[in-house]
Order: sequence, then structure tokens, then C-alpha cells
Amino acid sequence: MNKIKELFTSFRMRKRVLALADAFIIGVAGLITNFPLPLFAEHIARADLFIILAITIFCSFSTLLFFGAYNKLWRYFGKRDYIICILGVTSGIFISALLVYFLRFELFWEFAMVHAIISVTGICIFRRLFKDAFVTLVETGFKQAEAKRTMIVGAGSACKILLHEIKANRTNQTGDNIYPVCIVDDDREKLGKFINNVIVAGSTSEIPQIAKAENIKQIIFAIPSCPAKDRQVILDICGKTDLPVKVLPFIGNLLDSSHGDNAATNFVSQIRDIKVEDLLGRESIKFNNMGVRNFIEGKVCMVSGGGGSIGSELVRQIAKYNPKQVIILDIYENNAYDIQQELIMEYGNKLNLVTLIASVRDYFRMSEIFKMYKPDVVFHAAAHKHVPLMETNPMEAIKNNVIGTFNMATLSLQHNVHKFVMISTDKAVNPTNVMGASKRCCEMIVQFLSQQKDSNTEFVTTRFGNVLGSNGSVIPLFKRQIEQGKPVTVTHPEIIRYFMTIPEAVSLVLEAASFANGGEIFVLDMGQPVKIVTLAENLIRMYGKVPYKDVEIKFTGLRPGEKIKEELLMNEEGLQKTRNKLIFIGKQIEISPTFITQLWKLKNAAQENKDAVAIAALHEIVPTFTTPEQFNKKVLG
Repeated sequence: MNKIKELFTSFRMRKRVLALADAFIIGVAGLITNFPLPLFAEHIARADLFIILAITIFCSFSTLLFFGAYNKLWRYFGKRDYIICILGVTSGIFISALLVYFLRFELFWEFAMVHAIISVTGICIFRRLFKDAFVTLVETGFKQAEAKRTMIVGAGSACKILLHEIKANRTNQTGDNIYPVCIVDDDREKLGKFINNVIVAGSTSEIPQIAKAENIKQIIFAIPSCPAKDRQVILDICGKTDLPVKVLPFIGNLLDSSHGDNAATNFVSQIRDIKVEDLLGRESIKFNNMGVRNFIEGKVCMVSGGGGSIGSELVRQIAKYNPKQVIILDIYENNAYDIQQELIMEYGNKLNLVTLIASVRDYFRMSEIFKMYKPDVVFHAAAHKHVPLMETNPMEAIKNNVIGTFNMATLSLQHNVHKFVMISTDKAVNPTNVMGASKRCCEMIVQFLSQQKDSNTEFVTTRFGNVLGSNGSVIPLFKRQIEQGKPVTVTHPEIIRYFMTIPEAVSLVLEAASFANGGEIFVLDMGQPVKIVTLAENLIRMYGKVPYKDVEIKFTGLRPGEKIKEELLMNEEGLQKTRNKLIFIGKQIEISPTFITQLWKLKNAAQENKDAVAIAALHEIVPTFTTPEQFNKKVLG
């Protein structure tokens, strides 16, 4: 039975059957037109009729082939395909009538018209009946009442492994049954073929139509090695279906995990929800791991803010390069504890790990830590970063960001730390808020210390945009709003941001630090900025919902200190290339000797909690510090 089904459902075989059926229908239609119907004064002679029918069948087959009538799977025949059949048959019969005229100098227009009508009717009816019969036959024995009807995108190696594991273990670890209904792939050679009894039904451009025709409930994107731009295009097409989309991780990970007795469970369980970074449309940044290893290996590495989103990822990546010791420094014990336990589970006693609860504001506590542990490299990630909160708590931004950076940087200088690496932000460029201005002041502290001739410490700044999924970022907020059935709040329809993933940001920090000579501000080419409203729409689609219909998007107005768009480079900085084509160096700006006097004034005002005096001092130190109203007016015109 299976052999018969396979033969019957073979795409190549079905094309041949369809072509023979068309030839038969056109021939029979010609006989019906000429003999039983009393429409003409006299019948066409038998010899002439056979010549006409032979020419007509050949011409009709050629025109049907030309119009693509044999390129579509029967189960997906729609209005457009029936129109193609009508055009193909009528064109073929018209051309054959002209050929007969040139051969016999006689026209049979009445015959051709009736022949065309009967042929088209017969061919369309046959296709409709055969479509129903074909679908019934193919789906016999495959229906599962509780299974999610699933479309798989990609008919390559990952798809084959996935289908094999689904067959071996129908239920994944979440308890949701996967019923693979069809596959889509842009390789036309695969069209109509079966992989583990699942048909390759069409191309990625046809995903919405096929999903509707097959009553698909979810889509699995099974092209792990797909280039980022192509991935974005395909996922955008998937988004038009308003169905939940899941993806497979990189094929190497799949193959590594598909061994052993629990291969099926391990493999299928790796199907994950689509992530926002899948939609950014650019490749992940490649970094020089060997250079980073040489930089980290055998050194004592301290990470301030080591429990935060950037700091904890720094600790994770540093741990891979065989450091002499890793020091997690954070004021928030819960985050510090979480990353500590994660690393203990991962490395056990192989990693010399120290976790310290302390504030970078406390100069004397920091001084004791530097004396005790003698770090070779300091990564300074501790900072207050939330723009609206820092607008209402400006002294905290100045104390934590400015004074904390000054403490860590000067102690690094005093204790001959080999490299001091500060994590900055694009909000430091032409800042419109206290947080951004405080981070620009931090950059100036680092640059000022790098200019000291007696320094043995190389001071480095790394600057990048928003990181996806970090604490306080917009993505977790959007997810909570969607999951709770609340409107997604976007501040302004035109607001745009640069985005990168946390691992990318941290890899930038490590590689930049590995070849820094001191005084540089490293800037990452982050590609094209992304509209926040587009990000919200894509995230809503990822949940299988329709933006503005199932989930409202509400524009709430710009928050205090918020820019319409961020910048990565100040006008006077310029750019220099590095050996990594996506990492640039901003030109070092000479910091005036009066900077220390201004900084001391700012520090005293902050410690006395004099908001107006401190903010005025911040404006004096950072002349590009302006109001968001002035900046946004210039951007929006």
C-alpha cells in the first residue's frame, strides 16, 4: 500500500499523469465537439480531425507547460492555477487553429471555440476532483487529533534529522505533539518530493498560502545555517501568517546533541521560540578568540558590576580563557550569587573564583580590595544605566557612574593594573540626559588618566548601543506586556535604536581590550538602526498574534531625557579602522588640565546632594550636554 501511495504521490509521476490526462481530455473534447453536437453545418472529416487534434494537443501541452500549469502541487491548486489552465488551453487551441490554417488554408473557428470551452471545463473539473482524491489519499493514516499541524521551513539536513527524531519520539519535552504536515524550500528540485513521508509543498514565498490551505498551527524554521539577511526575510514572511514560529539552533549543536539513548528527546527539545536577534538582519560579529586568550590567560581579572547583564557575561567569557583568578564585584548580592553559582556548577574547583559584595563608590573599600587581590585587568561595568530613573535621581547617577569610575580608574593607576577597560554607551554621545552625560564624564576620566605620562596602566573605553535582553531593556518589558494581555507601550513611533546581543557586546569588550594601547574609544559598527515599533510588531508576531488587532501598541510619548535616535560617535572624534573590520577607534580628544578642578566641583556637589549645582557642573564638564527637546526638534525637523 505504501509503495502504491509513494508512486501515486511522486511529483514527477503526477506531472506525467496530469499531462496524459490533459491530452486525453482535449482529444475527447474534440470528438464531442465534432460529432455528437449539431453545432456545425457539416462535420470535419475524420482524417482532418485527427491532424487537428494532434496539433491541438501538442500546442496546448506546450502552452500549459509555458504558463507553469505543471509546476504546482495539486493539493495547493487555487484560483490563479485554474486561470493558468484556462490561458494555457485557449492559447494552445488558438495557436493550433493558426497552424492548421497555414497547413490547409482553412479556418475552423467555430470548432476551435467550442473545443476550447469543453476542454477547459473538463481539465478544471478533473483537477478539482483529483485534488480532493489526492489529499484524501496522502492524509490517510496521518491525522492526529491532538497534534499541532506544523510547517517546516527548509528541506536540508536539519529537517531530515528533525523529522527522524519526531517519528521516533512524537512528543517533545514540553508535551506538545508535533504533526509535520508539509515542508517549504526554495530549491525547485526538491518540490514535490517526500522527506520521511512529509511533502515539500512549495517555496518560502508561498508560506502564507500553504499555511492557510493546510490549516497550519505552528512553523518550525529548520535552516540553522541560514545567513542573517535571508533569515530575516523568511521570518518576515512567516510573520504574515500570524502563527507562532520556532527555530532550531546551529546545526553543529544539533548534531552534537543527537547522540546517545535520549537523542530524540535532546534533539526535539532544542526547538526554541524565535528570538528578537533572529530578526535583526545581520550576522553575529566574529572575534579573534586567540588574541583574547593571550590577553586573559594567567591573569587576575576583576569585573565590577559582575552580576549585571554585561558584567555576568564578561565573567562567563573570561572564565573560558583560563584566567589565574576571576573576581566578581557587585553591590547587589542576588545577581552576584546567581553568576557565582552558575560558574561553580560549570567549572567547580577548576576556576579560581572570588565573589565580593562592595560598592565602587566606597574608595577605601575598593582600595583594600585592590591591595589584597592585585588585579592585572579591571573591567568596569558597574553603572546606573536607566535613563528616566536617573533623570529623577541625578545624584545617584553622578555618585555611582562618575565617582565610582573615578575611584576604580585612579586605584587601577595607583596599583599598576595592566589594563582598565570601561564599558560606555552610545547615550554618552551628545547626551540629552543625566545618565548619558555622566557616562560621557566617565569617558573623559578614562581619557584624562590615559594622557598621564607616568601611567603604567592602559586605559580603554568601549562604546556600543542597546543590548538585547539586558536588565532594564525594552524587550523583557514588551514580553511581559504581551504575556499579560496588556498593550505594548512604545514611547514614539519614530524612535530608533542600535541593537546588539549581550555576547556580541562582551566579545567586543574583550577583543578591543586585547589589542588596545591605551586612550582609545572603541566603537562597534552595529549595522542599521532598528525602529522600536518594528521591534514591538515582530515580537507580537513571534507570539502568534496580530499587531494592533490581538495586541494593541500604545504610544506613550518620549520619557524624560529620551532621544529619538542615538549616535555612536561625536563629531570631533572621527574614525580609525582596526584589524577587525567591524570595530573602529574614535580619535582621542585632548582633555584640558582644568578637567580635574571641574570634576572635583561635581563630586562635592553630588556628595552634598545639591542637584542644581551638580547638574550645572555636569553641563560645564560635558559641553555637548543638551536638552532632549532641542535635540529631538533638530532630528524631527
